[in-house]
Amino acid sequence: MAEGSKDQGGTGVAEPEEDSPNMIVYRKMEDIVTRIQDEKAGGVAIRTVKSFLSKIPSVVSGADIVQWLMKNLSIEDPAEAIHLGSLIAAHGYIFPISDHVLNLKDDGTLYRFQSPYFWPSNCWEPENTDYAIYLCKRTMQNKARLELADYEAENLARLQRAFARKWEFIFMQAEAQVKIDRKKDKAERKILDSQERAFWDVHRPVPGCVNTTEMDIRKCRREKNPHRVKKSVYGVPDDGQTQPSPIHISSQPTRKPTKEDVQKEITFLNIQLDRHCMKVSKVADSLMIYTEQFMEYDPFVMGVDPSNPWISDDTTCWDMEASREPSQQRVKKWSYSLEEALKDPVGRDQFLRFLESEFSSENLRFWLAVQDLKRRPLQEVSTRAQEIWQEFLAEGAPSSINLDSHSYERTSQNLKDPGRYSFEDAQEHIFKLMKSDSYARFLRSNIYQDLLLARKKQPADTEQGRRTSLEKFTRSVVSPLELGLFISQKPHWLAHYQWLLQLQPYYTL
Repeated sequence: MAEGSKDQGGTGVAEPEEDSPNMIVYRKMEDIVTRIQDEKAGGVAIRTVKSFLSKIPSVVSGADIVQWLMKNLSIEDPAEAIHLGSLIAAHGYIFPISDHVLNLKDDGTLYRFQSPYFWPSNCWEPENTDYAIYLCKRTMQNKARLELADYEAENLARLQRAFARKWEFIFMQAEAQVKIDRKKDKAERKILDSQERAFWDVHRPVPGCVNTTEMDIRKCRREKNPHRVKKSVYGVPDDGQTQPSPIHISSQPTRKPTKEDVQKEITFLNIQLDRHCMKVSKVADSLMIYTEQFMEYDPFVMGVDPSNPWISDDTTCWDMEASREPSQQRVKKWSYSLEEALKDPVGRDQFLRFLESEFSSENLRFWLAVQDLKRRPLQEVSTRAQEIWQEFLAEGAPSSINLDSHSYERTSQNLKDPGRYSFEDAQEHIFKLMKSDSYARFLRSNIYQDLLLARKKQPADTEQGRRTSLEKFTRSVVSPLELGLFISQKPHWLAHYQWLLQLQPYYTL
């Protein structure tokens, strides 16, 4: 393994808690990982790989790890070796250098070993404050390999709103970390960045991946010290005082709870008691209502016309969903929420058309511009942010929008260092404005009602046309006397031709 990683592990590992229910599993995994890294005892060779323009230090291939597991652990089936390696990777002991999903592949994918400092046996319980510092630090490092993924950018925006009062302190912590990292060697910095990223991929995994740090409730009951003091990854105390990072300085051993710790825990529990709680019955009712409302749109639950594309090769259903002529089912879905209307391109266009008729289309155009800004490449964000400001928020803007003073001040402050989420407050205010005002009028407008009725009456109109033509033919060919005689002889036919009653003004039986 890289020297930098070894040094870091030797100085930064905290005293493990042997009473942890998962400690036996951790020790077995760590024994395997230690044997894999020991090249003198027949471990996997850790090497530096040359790429097109750079070198990738301290890596091994997934195929080498699988072969070692099969050879040294007497595993005959390659699938079993891959499964064992994926379990080790899921706990963060090894990780791919170019992917957030922690699993093992039997190919040339490059992997790196985690520093012992970040091993799960240290019983890390990182707080959201630590995660905010890490994400904030990533945004300060202008490198493609450190650019935030979509889910990480969303988490950063959520944390920024949650820690609005102490965000300046978090920003200062991240800035101090970046200054220290820049003094390190380039190869060592690459290794440390990847190991830190892998640590957070374990504790804040990609949506859809299993969080291996979550402990079973039955195991938690067997812990000797369930109320232990949590450790901060970046040494950030609760009182907001600045401390150096434990990545670079040895952390202190776990101490016994003091009187102040107990008081803080009591305060925290009192705050939790005052939190607004909702009954499980109400939550279940809401879930049932939501399920019943969207059931008809789920092809796995309900049949779809003309065929289910998930179990056949016919993609007509998807083509109809992407069509510019929405079905009655799609139009009906727009009335569920503004989010559903804006998801559908046709619904978005119809809502924009309605806002144009009310001379308030700038609200939706601003919201769409901010959504587009979040998907822009990083190098285009600053320029596009200034364009949005000049078009919608600057003095004398051609499409000025109505913002409250708080949102305007926050947005103007964010634009001093523009980013993808600089307009988050303004966008949220405009969305609430459209949802509470314009959206309700849109559902009552002729634009939406005509479209909904047109789609609903389309099959009925065809049948009505057939009936009208048949009535005209009957009136022109059959005389009233012949018609009355026919009905009197065969009265049971009357039930099949209810429309003949409309001819009553023209004859007398």
